[in-house]
Amino acid sequence: MKTVLITGGSRGIGAAAARAFAQAGWKVAINYCRSAQAAQALAAELCAQGGQALVVPGDVAVRSQVVQMVETVRKELGDPDLLINNAGISQQALFTDLTEEDWDRMFAVHVKGAFHCCQEVLPAMIRRRSGQIINISSMWGQVGGSCEVHYSAAKAALIGFTKALAKEVGPSQVRVNCVAPGVIATEMNGHLSPADLEALREETPLEIIGAPEDVASLLVFLASDQARFITGQVIAPNGGIVI
Repeated sequence: MKTVLITGGSRGIGAAAARAFAQAGWKVAINYCRSAQAAQALAAELCAQGGQALVVPGDVAVRSQVVQMVETVRKELGDPDLLINNAGISQQALFTDLTEEDWDRMFAVHVKGAFHCCQEVLPAMIRRRSGQIINISSMWGQVGGSCEVHYSAAKAALIGFTKALAKEVGPSQVRVNCVAPGVIATEMNGHLSPADLEALREETPLEIIGAPEDVASLLVFLASDQARFITGQVIAPNGGIVI
């Protein structure tokens, strides 16, 4: 049975991914930073359904916490076969109003967090010549979002990170891909008004707002043997809003 470590796994896309991988027979490590109650409830749900789930706290922006997180997963569930760098934050603000702290925190969570987590799991993957990493970017990392310059820049950085790392670790049979969702009905998009959501729905060629499960099913596919020839790619479940 394989092990997946999902950062930011207590809510939204992360929680949907935890459920999907548990249903697919994976052992699931659910990382959280602040949502302890949600993470514990999710783990209990998965275990009640016959799965194996572990809750691991930690701020991915802090290296010592990532080291402890991965050590705990390794001890309880085994070396991660798949790392999903899903932990993220969002903020809307005019570029001229952003503070240096805003900018640094955005990059610390999205980019430095992925750096920390990848460095902790990759040595074991390289040694056994097997493993996968999936980084969660965003459509705004592909095209940029007004009033979200720091978020867009951090998500764009994950795309470059993915492509370069895939080239580097491919010879060790480790696959690295990126998923860039469009508008998904999650708590992170809770700041959008009904009118804003309706406008985005109308702008989307499929004329629907995505669900976390739409992304989760893609993640399970990318982790499967059916996707064994896919690496270094940016795959965008977005209903056609970015083509």
